[in-house]
Amino acid sequence: MRSSRVLLSLVGVALIGAAASAQTPLKTTRIATGFSRPIWVGSPPNDLHRLFVAEQWTGRIRIIKDGQVLGTPFLNIQSKILTGSERGLLGFAFHPDFEQNGKFYVNYTKSGSNSGDTIVEEYQVSATNPDVADANSGVVMLGPVNQTASNHNGGHIEFGPDGYLYVGLGDGGGAGDTACNAQNGGLLLGKLLRIDVDNGGAAPAGNPFIGNPNFDDLIWAYGLRNPWRFSFDRGTGDLYIGDVGQNAREEIDYVPAASAGGENYGWKMMEGFNCFSTANCSSPPPCNDTSLVLPVHDFSHAGGNCSVTGGRVYRGCAIPGLGGTYFFADYCSDRIWSFEISGGAVTNFTDRTAELAPGGGQSITSVSSFGEDASGELYLTDLGGGEVFKIVANAPSASVDIGFGKTNDIGVEPVLYACGLLDSAHTAELRLRHAPANAVTLTFASLNAVQQPTSGGTLLPDINTSLVFALNTDADGGWTIPAVPGGGGPLTVIVQNLQADPNATFNVGFSNAIRLVFQP
Repeated sequence: MRSSRVLLSLVGVALIGAAASAQTPLKTTRIATGFSRPIWVGSPPNDLHRLFVAEQWTGRIRIIKDGQVLGTPFLNIQSKILTGSERGLLGFAFHPDFEQNGKFYVNYTKSGSNSGDTIVEEYQVSATNPDVADANSGVVMLGPVNQTASNHNGGHIEFGPDGYLYVGLGDGGGAGDTACNAQNGGLLLGKLLRIDVDNGGAAPAGNPFIGNPNFDDLIWAYGLRNPWRFSFDRGTGDLYIGDVGQNAREEIDYVPAASAGGENYGWKMMEGFNCFSTANCSSPPPCNDTSLVLPVHDFSHAGGNCSVTGGRVYRGCAIPGLGGTYFFADYCSDRIWSFEISGGAVTNFTDRTAELAPGGGQSITSVSSFGEDASGELYLTDLGGGEVFKIVANAPSASVDIGFGKTNDIGVEPVLYACGLLDSAHTAELRLRHAPANAVTLTFASLNAVQQPTSGGTLLPDINTSLVFALNTDADGGWTIPAVPGGGGPLTVIVQNLQADPNATFNVGFSNAIRLVFQP
């Protein structure tokens, strides 16, 4: 299935808007609190109603559903994990086909035998409740991987655009990687791994070191100290890695999507752009050797910095002009920055700390992770405060889903949503999810500044008298809202979509309705 994309433009009363620049002002809003050491936040593909939050030491994965934290955890593996220091539940990822197969993955340090070692395990959603996992469905995909200390476990897992699961592991802990594990191809420590979960965790055929007797087949790249959060740009497939430094420098590594793997990110010969050590390394390349992939950005420990938290590239649509901007943070200083990549180099570097401070007596401290929802909007977790914040535009929001219109027995159940900034300077987009390719749809818009939702309804209220237009369109069609009648006050437009669906009542599927408020 693919989503239809309908572009909105507003003609008349000086409301035609140009695209926003990269300087759209930002802010954060706290969407939930009460978590215990949250270290991951994100949504399954195409799920517009739920955010999942992973907690490090409780071993719980919890759900924020339509703004409310559910009382029953999605999964609780506390009995399986060893906690303390940098151990615990460290990573979480949804299978790309989660909608169909219900599979997801966790990375944790195990208790019991092989205590403290890394495990990557597959689980499945309950057959009877989509908000609860089957706790007995666990199947180990990787491990146990021997961890020699309580720190530098890495732990992040994420599916790449190739459909394979990438696993980040630290160098084994201690300080200075005394055994040079990150350069030892026979060990998985200090590496980025790539595994095929649909083949039991085996090495995919394209892994760069298959057949090399000096490297494990699972290794995709090496020379990492502690890759605490990496991410793939959902727009380009480019890879960003936040690699924690030793005592002086923190770094962000960047590799374009075209990479075939095999990169050496330089630890421990280098810490950021600085030379570090070659002690106990077997035939290491020298500092600044051309074989090493140097960071695209590094920063010092000045001003209280101590540990980079790798971030994500913004690919949502609620903040026009921000697309392609990478956000990251420092765990100790609570600073948040952003930059863009152009021609492989950093541009538009910006300190966002003050701009993203929530105010109102709230604060963001100990940023442990960045995440994105199904629409590509960005979130961050506050480890110390147990909070989840969303990065939003400091400007009028696009829409409110007012909910009336959905029925329980429809088949496809199209989901309509809007994003962007609707004022005299901006346009926005209206998008439809779960629309089959080539589906015939009918989009209604109602001009009504005062209408409130009604319970039990399936269509726009007073549709025959308030209809502005009805446009038949395919999944890539578009429509334009007519000129604003009358004065220059805010204009409210209520929008709803209908589409042919043989599984639905009357062979028609109704979407939710959305209220769009245009601010002149």
